[in-house]
Amino acid sequence: MSLDPVAVTPIRVARLLVGEDERLPVYVHLIDHPDGRILVDTGLTQLHPAVADMDPRLDALDRHDELDLGSITAVVNTHLHFDHCGGNHLFAGRPIYVQRQELEDARTLDDYTIPDWVDAPGVQYTAVDGEYELVAGVRLLPAPGHTRGSQIVVIETGEGPIVIAGDTAVWFGELDEPSTEGQRLILSLHPREVWFAHADEPWRPAD
Repeated sequence: MSLDPVAVTPIRVARLLVGEDERLPVYVHLIDHPDGRILVDTGLTQLHPAVADMDPRLDALDRHDELDLGSITAVVNTHLHFDHCGGNHLFAGRPIYVQRQELEDARTLDDYTIPDWVDAPGVQYTAVDGEYELVAGVRLLPAPGHTRGSQIVVIETGEGPIVIAGDTAVWFGELDEPSTEGQRLILSLHPREVWFAHADEPWRPAD
């Protein structure tokens, strides 16, 4: 099933210091669907000593007056690194979909993420094993590479799929010359555009 028209809205929630003076944006993505509003990743909403060296500059979800957090019916975590799950607490009581492998790694591996942000009070995960249709025309697909349990979100449209990649690819060159299973999976879908968590614009295939 394809969804036309479909709107994927990027929302910048932070900037992180990488290198001496470069700031990397952090985006989450909102999918409006006839059956609800899906938020892909939640960014971060507070500072933490574990990531002080990245000097986060926050524009957290709960500061975006144009976004009604109460309208979000489901959340997807592409993976559980700190800059993708730090706003999960804002959606306590609503389903948060994550690959089971990712949830296990986040809870058991040292120096993987910020555990208190993963299991914040009231956060309820729906652990997914492999491919999962979230709503009609919107699928979750495991995409190992950045982490063992990373997943992507695929939205079917009449002009080709739109992919929300999280960190499966971080910069455009990683799709131009893929090196991981997840990156090769994205290209095999022949997407019309791919949204990254740390890029202002989507990647599109060369003509």
